[in-house]
Amino acid sequence: MADRTFLDWPFFEDRHRELAAALEAWCAANLPVDHGDVDAACIGLVRALGAAGFLAHSGGDALDVRSLCLIRETLARHDWLADFAFAMQGLGMGAVSLFGSAEQRAWLDRTRTGAALSAFALSEPKSGSDVANLETTARAEGNGFVLDGEKTWISNGGIADVYTVFARTGEAPGAKGLSAFLVPADTPGLEIAERLEVIAPHPLARLRFDGMRLPGSALIGEAGAGFRIAMSVLDVFRSTVGAAALGFARRALEESLARVRQRELFGAPLSELQMVQGHIADMALGVDASALLIYRAAWTKDRGAARVSREAAMAKLHATETAQQVIDAAVQLHGGDGVRSGHIVESLYREIRALRIYEGASDVQKVVIARQALAG
Repeated sequence: MADRTFLDWPFFEDRHRELAAALEAWCAANLPVDHGDVDAACIGLVRALGAAGFLAHSGGDALDVRSLCLIRETLARHDWLADFAFAMQGLGMGAVSLFGSAEQRAWLDRTRTGAALSAFALSEPKSGSDVANLETTARAEGNGFVLDGEKTWISNGGIADVYTVFARTGEAPGAKGLSAFLVPADTPGLEIAERLEVIAPHPLARLRFDGMRLPGSALIGEAGAGFRIAMSVLDVFRSTVGAAALGFARRALEESLARVRQRELFGAPLSELQMVQGHIADMALGVDASALLIYRAAWTKDRGAARVSREAAMAKLHATETAQQVIDAAVQLHGGDGVRSGHIVESLYREIRALRIYEGASDVQKVVIARQALAG
């Protein structure tokens, strides 16, 4: 059983502890699911999470970041695809939750109940971390816009019902000339150009926009505000990536504790070897340090901070890098079983790698932290 004593920390209120208990019970009864068909699994998980009421936390008037982090951590510990399914509902509609019009917010009624899947289309073949240099264009024409270009590594690409798409509208050079648009998946001119396969299967795709026409009502917020909108969304959800990594790390530690208590070497349990105890100590320390950084960032945002770029960057960087180390140690402690296809720690080993890249690679987080420190 994973450690839950952190819920007594002063970052949390009773409502958070009640949410964690309810979700823990739901996970025990419903997870993991069959990952054989990841598209079907994700669609089914979104429907199930919506029916259980947990997607109500994924968007709306007030995003509670502590709740988002608790949900992602718990889901990731039980079933990484469940975490993915939940996370994309929040990230995909984050711009609408924060800046959307009344018409656009009608989509939240569908994504928060699991009736529709959402996606966040920001990355491009030539611009991942360098958002300001994206090349997809949105040309004003009549009362609307015409979009041309490509997006790639789009989570839920190919199965989403609605996409938040960022494109260059040209009000100014660089970051000040971007805008955000809400795009239903059935919009003519939107093509799923390629489904992408990765080491840990998830629904990912490359999108192509070929003269895609959108009405003016598709614009989220103001023209030219796309970079600010994207950064505001990531400011909320970046900490939750760290929370997912924390869930992976907790599961790896949990599996390792069971392994070293049960497995014998030289006539005694592995847990009696000092080298093994050293690994366990490092893993436990890393887990708690990550949790403190994650829930500090979430608490700070929930307390009304306009931006938590520094805190969120620290949380994501430390939690994802540490989770990689914790899971690697778990593989080592499991020996041959740790690299056996289908074993829990083998799956965690493949799953964690992408979290050090998406929503801002680790090196980018270091740049954010350094700039904040130097500006201080």
